Amino acid sequence: MTSAIGNMRMAVGLTTMAVATLLLLPIQLFALRTGWIRDGRVPRLWHRLAARVLGLRVRTHGRIAERRPLLIAANHVSWSDIVVLGSIAEVHFVAKSEMAGWPILGTFARLQRSVFVEREMRRKSGDQARELSARLANGDPMVLFAEGTTGPGSGVMPFKSTLFGAAQMALQNLPGDSVLVQPVAIAYTRLYGLPMSGRERAEIAWIGDTPLVPHLKSLFARRAMDVEVYFGEPVLFASGNDRKAVTREVESSVRTMLAKALRDPPVAGR
Repeated sequence: MTSAIGNMRMAVGLTTMAVATLLLLPIQLFALRTGWIRDGRVPRLWHRLAARVLGLRVRTHGRIAERRPLLIAANHVSWSDIVVLGSIAEVHFVAKSEMAGWPILGTFARLQRSVFVEREMRRKSGDQARELSARLANGDPMVLFAEGTTGPGSGVMPFKSTLFGAAQMALQNLPGDSVLVQPVAIAYTRLYGLPMSGRERAEIAWIGDTPLVPHLKSLFARRAMDVEVYFGEPVLFASGNDRKAVTREVESSVRTMLAKALRDPPVAGR
């Protein structure tokens, strides 16, 4: 029965998102080509619809920093993190290269002007950092999932410092002398209003080579998931700062916020 419900919800959900994508696609193309509409408006609308379709109830604590340039560094549990953050603000993402070929999500990621990186090819890290720094210098708030991969959602893996170098590189293209790096914690806390167990949270996570379709079916079967997003105090990254020290400071902040969210998950309506 659960499998049948999951299949039905997934079919309806994917159909809904495919139709929405077809309707919003011309508007986003128009925005990108003319600049008459902010290119972040349509993606945010798409992500908000996707969050509703998936049954994600997103709540924020704090808010995204207003100052630019801004690099947002977050923990990473699943591809649904993109939907969560994209529904909150007009942001752009640093995404793994495989995502460019995904149906629906990949198409919209490209239209959202994501920066695609090949995480396993270290020789390209410099070029990727330069591309990211150019976007930061242009005022685009960029989201970096700083662990470099997804995790089970009950803790934070060590942040990788390589792409944090983009924040330093952006300083070369700006009149100012600093870039903000804002720590953000994404916590999947409740299922049907009850606190999630570690096992349930791990099942929601999308780790390693887990096939996308079975994972989609699993999410659609569950639905009614509460997701708490904590925006931490931005860290000022100046030209003289040590990249690894900034990385550790941001990682520590995300770790603290995630632990707090999981230790005492907020109750809906409070």
